[in-house]
Amino acid sequence: MNWNHDSDEKRDYGGCPYVVDIPRHAARNKNFRTAIWTGSYLQMTLMALPPCGEIGVEMHEDTDQLLRVEQGGGVVKMGRCREQMDTQYRVCRGDSIFVPAGTWHNVINTGRIPMKLSSVYAPPNHPRGTVHRTKEEAERAEY
Repeated sequence: MNWNHDSDEKRDYGGCPYVVDIPRHAARNKNFRTAIWTGSYLQMTLMALPPCGEIGVEMHEDTDQLLRVEQGGGVVKMGRCREQMDTQYRVCRGDSIFVPAGTWHNVINTGRIPMKLSSVYAPPNHPRGTVHRTKEEAERAEY
């Protein structure tokens, strides 16, 4: 059986074995957030930030996160409190960002092209099949 579901179909393949070209799919993703695999213990999403866009300051209390820059570049800020994110790094294609549970963070696109990210949450942070076309849509879904 072929478990390579490397197609343009928008679908969360969680629960099934899955092989995918993450950099290629991230480059094609136009949504702020698209969950492509949600299992019992981790989740993979793809994100697209427009020029000057950002994820927004957030913290996942019980979830570790790994973000990987697939295209573009920017800045990541992290810290133990929302008002004092004193760790800052420039990031570019190929960089990985490890965000421990309980850490406030934000990723900001400082480039002229969309910044494309892949993001692993452990455990999952969003409902299976989540698709947020825009940051505003994602913010509305949080409340």
